[in-house]
Amino acid sequence: MLRSLEIRDLLIIDRLSLDFQPGLNVLTGETGAGKSILLDALGFVLGWRGRAELVRQGATQGEVTAEFQLAPGHPARTVLDEAGIETEDELILRRINTADGRKTAWVNDRRVTGEVLRALSDRLVELHGQHDDRGLLNPRGHRQLLDAYAAIDLAPLRSAWTGRGAARKALADAEAALAQVRAEEDFLRHAVAELDKLDPQPGEEATLDARRRLMQAAGRIRQDVQRAWQALSAEGAEGLIADARRWLEGAADKAEGVLEDPLAALGRALTELGEAQAGVESALEKLDFNPAELEALEERLFAIRALARKHGVLPDDLGAFAQGLRQRLEALDGGARNLAALARAVAEADAAYDAAAAVVSDRRSQAAGRLDEAVMAELAPLKMERAVFTTDIVPAEPGPEGRDQVTFLVATNPGAPAGPLDRIASGGELSRFLLALKVCLTGDDSGLTLIFDEIDHGVGGATADAVGRRLKALAESGQVLVVTHSPQVAARGAHHWRVEKRVTDDVTTSTVTALAEADRVDEIARMLSGDTVTDAAREAARALLAG
Repeated sequence: MLRSLEIRDLLIIDRLSLDFQPGLNVLTGETGAGKSILLDALGFVLGWRGRAELVRQGATQGEVTAEFQLAPGHPARTVLDEAGIETEDELILRRINTADGRKTAWVNDRRVTGEVLRALSDRLVELHGQHDDRGLLNPRGHRQLLDAYAAIDLAPLRSAWTGRGAARKALADAEAALAQVRAEEDFLRHAVAELDKLDPQPGEEATLDARRRLMQAAGRIRQDVQRAWQALSAEGAEGLIADARRWLEGAADKAEGVLEDPLAALGRALTELGEAQAGVESALEKLDFNPAELEALEERLFAIRALARKHGVLPDDLGAFAQGLRQRLEALDGGARNLAALARAVAEADAAYDAAAAVVSDRRSQAAGRLDEAVMAELAPLKMERAVFTTDIVPAEPGPEGRDQVTFLVATNPGAPAGPLDRIASGGELSRFLLALKVCLTGDDSGLTLIFDEIDHGVGGATADAVGRRLKALAESGQVLVVTHSPQVAARGAHHWRVEKRVTDDVTTSTVTALAEADRVDEIARMLSGDTVTDAAREAARALLAG
C-alpha cells in the first residue's frame, strides 16, 4: 500500500507531501491543475519511462520519495531479496533527477538500478487508463491474467516442459555423438586392432630402451669385463693374495702376533674379491646376447614409439588410449539401442507435456467462459448491456506456459466484429471495459495499489455512479487511487484531495490539499456546477456524498 508521496522541484511542483490511506483515494481538480503531474512523479520514482525533462525550472535537481507498507508475503519482498536488500515492513523508494538529466535511485537507502525499480513497480502499483499499455490493454499479459483468475498452478506444466526439453536434448546429443563416431568407425576399428595386436604395457618402453642400450654397449665393453674377470681369478689377484696369505701363515708362529692383523685383512680381501668375481660373472652373462634378440627388441620398441607419435600420446598412455577407443566402439555398437531408449523417453516426455498442457487448456477454456459471464454482468450496470466481451483462446507455439494464446476481445454493438480492446472501444467505452475487467480479475491478496487515471472519461450520470460504486468495491480489500473529473466517482472516495494551480509572482506551482467533509461538499459542487457554486449544487453534492 502506498503510504506517502513527497515531491520536490518537479515540473510545477515546489514542495508537496501527500499521505495516502487504505480504501478509495480520489484526486480532483480543474483540467491542467497538475493531476497528471502527480502520476508522472509516482511513475518517475517507480522507474517508469516518461517525460525527459522533469526538473522544475531554476532548480538544480528534482526528487521524489515514495513510502510503501508491505504486508507479510508481499510479492515485492521477493524482488528485494533477489536484489540483496534487507526486507522490512516499510519500503522507501527515492529517486532524483539532476538538471543535466542524470537519474539516481535508492531503495531503503541502498542505491539501485532502474531495472530494480521497475521490478518493484510491477509488484507495487498497477496503472489503468485510456493509454495504459502496461496492464489490461497489453495482450501479452492476457494469458497470465486469465491464469490468475482461474487460479491455475503452472508448476506441473513448466516441469513437464523442462523434462521435454531435457529429453529432446539428450536424444539430439546422442544422435550427434553417434554420427561423429560413425564418421570415424573405420579409423577406430583399425586403431583398436593395431593397438590390441601390439598390446603395449605401462613402463614397457623405458624397459626396452634400457635393455637396447645395454645390448648396444655390450660389444664394446665385454672384452674389458672379461679381462677384469681374469685379473680377479685364481690366475690373477685371487692366486696372488692366496699365496701371500699362505706365506704369512707359515711365518706367523714365529712373528709373536705381529702378522695377525695383516692375515685378517687378507681374509677380508679374499671375501670381497669373491663378491667382485661373482658380480663380474653375472655381468658377463648379461652381456652375452643373441643379435637376433636385439633386432626383435628394437622392432617392438620402435613400434610402440611410432604408435605413440601417431596418436599423439605418451608411450605409457597407449593402453588407456586404446581403452578409450574401445569404449567409443562400444558406444557405436550399442548406439542404436541407446537411441531407441532415448526416443522412447522423448515420446514419454512429449506425452507428459501434452497431458499437462491439455489440462491447463481445459481449465483456461472453462475459466474463459466464467470470466466472459462475469464481465458481461459488470457491463450491464455500466450502460454497456449491448456490448459483448469474449476471451479468445487460439493455439500457439508450445512453451513452458502451455500452447494457448489468450486475447480479450470486445464488440461494442451486436453484430459488430470483435477486436482488441484498444482498437474497438471508444474512450468512454474503453474505460468501462477496463473497469469491468478489473473488478472481475482483482483478487483479495494482490497487494497492489491500483491507480485509475480518468477511467471515467466520457461517462456521466448513472453510468458514472456505477463506475464510482465499482471503484469503491475494488478499494474495500486494498487501496485504489483515482484521478477523476466525475463528481459521482469523487463522492465515493473515502479520502479526497484537490489539486490546484496557483500563480505567485509570475511563478506557477501546483498544490494538493486534503479535503475535510465540508470542503468536499464545495469541491463536488464545483464539479457539478462549474466556477459558480450554488446552494443547489451544494445540496446535490451532499446527496451524492450521502448516497
